[in-house]
Amino acid sequence: MESPQSSANQANKVVAAFLDGRRVKGRVFNFSAIKESFDLFPPEDGNQPKSVTVRIGDLKALFFVKDLTGNRVYQDSPDTDALKHGRKIEVTFRDEEKLLGATDTYNPQKLGFFMFPADPKSNNLRVFVVTKNAKQVRFV
Repeated sequence: MESPQSSANQANKVVAAFLDGRRVKGRVFNFSAIKESFDLFPPEDGNQPKSVTVRIGDLKALFFVKDLTGNRVYQDSPDTDALKHGRKIEVTFRDEEKLLGATDTYNPQKLGFFMFPADPKSNNLRVFVVTKNAKQVRFV
């Protein structure tokens, strides 16, 4: 089995959005949409990276991103016309943050689901939304 160090090029860059408002950047190797936790590694590579275990239930969403730096000024376009696959969906969180995109996997009975952003220029590649921590999920 590969260690995180030997498979660093296979790591997913993520931003974990916690219910308490914290946003923690890092890398994941073992995320699964059916497991209740995953290990979050620091964003920088190192010889012996130390991970923290994150409980999915403590998150509102996990953002899989192109770049950990991001651009705080950029506003994603709400235009859903660019979406080619999946059902158009809008997620509203308890803090009133809204995400617009598409999904093929929404099931209100599941732990969460993946959605893809409406804006192809978004820094987000995909987002894992924790179903029970969303205020509203609706198809648009």
